[in-house]
Amino acid sequence: MDFACLRDVLAPLIESLKDAGTHPELPSICEALGLPAPDPEGSKRERMIASFNALPDAQLPDTAQRFLLRHPPSPATRNAIQDILWADSPCPEIPKRFRREVAQTLDIEELFVDAQQFDSLLDRLWILDTDPWAGMVGNSRTNLRQDIEQHVHRNRGDWSTEFLFDKLGVYTASNGRFVRFLEGLASSDVRPDEAAQRRFVETVNVPLRNCGVELSESDTDGGYPVFSTVATHTAPAGRPKNLIFASSIKPDLRFRDAVNNDIEIVTNADKVLVYDRPIGMDGLLWSDLQSWWGETSKISEAEAAKKSLYRRLRESLPPNSPPQALLFDAFYGGFGSAVPELPALLPEVWLHWDPRTVKERGRDALLRFRMDFLLLLPQGVRIVIEVDGKHHYADEAGRADVVRYAQMAAADRELKLAGYQIFRFGAYELLGDSANAIVKTFFETLFKRYGVPVSYRA
Repeated sequence: MDFACLRDVLAPLIESLKDAGTHPELPSICEALGLPAPDPEGSKRERMIASFNALPDAQLPDTAQRFLLRHPPSPATRNAIQDILWADSPCPEIPKRFRREVAQTLDIEELFVDAQQFDSLLDRLWILDTDPWAGMVGNSRTNLRQDIEQHVHRNRGDWSTEFLFDKLGVYTASNGRFVRFLEGLASSDVRPDEAAQRRFVETVNVPLRNCGVELSESDTDGGYPVFSTVATHTAPAGRPKNLIFASSIKPDLRFRDAVNNDIEIVTNADKVLVYDRPIGMDGLLWSDLQSWWGETSKISEAEAAKKSLYRRLRESLPPNSPPQALLFDAFYGGFGSAVPELPALLPEVWLHWDPRTVKERGRDALLRFRMDFLLLLPQGVRIVIEVDGKHHYADEAGRADVVRYAQMAAADRELKLAGYQIFRFGAYELLGDSANAIVKTFFETLFKRYGVPVSYRA
């Protein structure tokens, strides 16, 4: 994120809050925005500026979000702040050509179901009041809002969707803004009818898939499906459902319901962890995992839950694999205070999601989905990390084993075709003095590649 740019945009806005209250009220104004307590001395302007200057860069996004909520600026300024905040969002790129093709596939008559919610969506994302003073001098076309009311609502055939998108600035908007607009149009607010939602998604996915993107069902809200924009080449089949992990002992897994992919753990159920909460398009963060662990283990104190969870995960690592333990320790130790908002590094994952049922895959349906480590990143990206010792390519006598290697290659292909990205470490590279640095550099590069922000707390 461009913290310098965000600070430049926010600075005059925060300074202007000197007029929002009296001297005694400034501390509460700052607290509501997540700003440090202002100095007791100085003018109101000096106190607000000093408070803002003392704010660490890592906390700027939170303050910006609070400011937008509590002190909404002009739409142009709001959009500038939003674009900075969304610049690092891990959403796939949709070029201008394909945005226009999306518009061309949409009939203006079917662009929305709920007109009021559609207008609310436009208000949140676009600049509608282009000339608020024009009406005072007798101009009947004062702003885009009135044009939309006339040509989209009252006379719905006047404008095409393509023309409306052009007037809004959809084709030149930031990628984050367009993606949110598209997801908003697919939402149950704008389309309070599931059949209408699915028709819309089916229509726009035709041009979107031409640029490697699609709207994919990622969650539910109030009984309606929620659709998120994902890259088709990284989107696995189906939503995350079964996450069975943290056991060095293989559990006996079987499908209880081959239609719904319900899993039953027949033996060693007490030796595994089963994360049973929905996993949305933000992936699975350590903070999510810790919250779940605290509640299921009845540990109310956050620090105690954190330590207990870390200890439980580490104990699941194979005792005969120091390289795996080093990778685990190097990840959590290397990122320190940033860990809560990073994807959780899950060890010894026995099953995450099998996109085919037993009927389709036969008796081998659950045999190959065991992973050393798994990360569930935003936008449905699934990262598998394997630490390869001799047993991956050699027999008990240390001789090269072509059969074992072929089995590993086949398992890799199967995982990749199911939508996983696989990265392998040789055990030898995790035994030297530079091992911690190698692990840290790898994860920093991985997170940068997939748009995962790394923010260290003060």
